[in-house]
Amino acid sequence: MKLSKKILLAVGIIFIVGLIIPYSFQNPVEGASRGDYNQQSYWYYPWGTSVTHKGVDIFKKKGTSVHPASGLEWVLFAGHMPGKGGNVVITLAPKWRLHYYAHMDKVDATPLSIVSHGSQLGTVGNSGNAASTPSHLHFGMMSLIPNPLDIDDSRQSWKKAWYMNPIPYLNAYHESAMAH
Repeated sequence: MKLSKKILLAVGIIFIVGLIIPYSFQNPVEGASRGDYNQQSYWYYPWGTSVTHKGVDIFKKKGTSVHPASGLEWVLFAGHMPGKGGNVVITLAPKWRLHYYAHMDKVDATPLSIVSHGSQLGTVGNSGNAASTPSHLHFGMMSLIPNPLDIDDSRQSWKKAWYMNPIPYLNAYHESAMAH
């Protein structure tokens, strides 16, 4: 087998493994409930220099722990991003999803580490362009596999092929927690 076929096979296997790893979801902000985020905030327009709000803000007291939303995530970036996000952690989760945790007060995650629900990524804050707002975690989700069916007539809608609405995931988590 030629090297290019071996590489293609390896990439295919890695891709499939990323799709079959279970995706368990929890609210990333410790102790947060449905009342700590706005049901209408995803893709809200107008939203400052971002034009539209491509995530959800989960409000909680500064210093509250932030955990991975999925049961298994690989930390791609952990540190300070000048400008909008401030103190940020970006992870790769199962199903080829990126999770974006922003405006944190403190970042505890280490780049290239593997984290799970019990790990602490950092704490809720208002860093970056959120300095004049109450403490919160901006949580965003993206898919590396675009879904063109999500494109609509809203502003920047072509980006919806990659962005995912985290609110249904948060709501399902809270409904499941209340059922138990």
